[in-house]
Amino acid sequence: MAYKMYLSGELMPVTPERVTVKMKNRNETVTLISGDEITLLRGRGLSEVSFELLLPQYRYPFSLSHEPPEHYITLFSRLKEKKAPFQWILTRTRADGSAFYYTNMTVSLEEYTLTDDAAEGLDVRVSMKLRQYRMFSTKTARVGGDGALYMTGGTRETAGAPDGDVYTVKRGDSLWSIAKKQLGDGTRYKEIYELNRDRIKNPSLIYPGQTLSLPGGG
Repeated sequence: MAYKMYLSGELMPVTPERVTVKMKNRNETVTLISGDEITLLRGRGLSEVSFELLLPQYRYPFSLSHEPPEHYITLFSRLKEKKAPFQWILTRTRADGSAFYYTNMTVSLEEYTLTDDAAEGLDVRVSMKLRQYRMFSTKTARVGGDGALYMTGGTRETAGAPDGDVYTVKRGDSLWSIAKKQLGDGTRYKEIYELNRDRIKNPSLIYPGQTLSLPGGG
């Protein structure tokens, strides 16, 4: 089975050997006047993701992309500084190339640590923690002339799509032709499909006007 990891639409050069997803809960234990304890069951909390990335200095045979470490370090710095959510995607494919299943989560970059260890060569290792991001909306309260309180429509956070390059499908397009024109390699159509599984049910059926996220490294 082959694994690929994308951060904000960018393919990571080496997929981590281990990825940990912590499913947090918001349950609360309280003590009654009688002294008994009870548990108040609440909805689940935000998931937390942690892993360690290898950023190679050299073009190893197992590398999925060949950008230098500085390219990814700049990406991580941008994701942290702009204070906006992005997509974390982990794809899994069978030996025959068919899709097995994938994880697509809107996240924020909580923290990352860069490690240079001369004893292990010139490669850079990055320990990273992500936290699930949920969209929310706000409403504005207004007092009318009759003294009544009115709630007006709110502004919704927009965090549903990766913030990398996007492409609007035109008449006659196919995933293969889009990959060929935009990424320079038609065989990368599978990467576009995996990044847009929430919008594409069948890779052979795309429609004019659809907006698709494109992987990095094109």
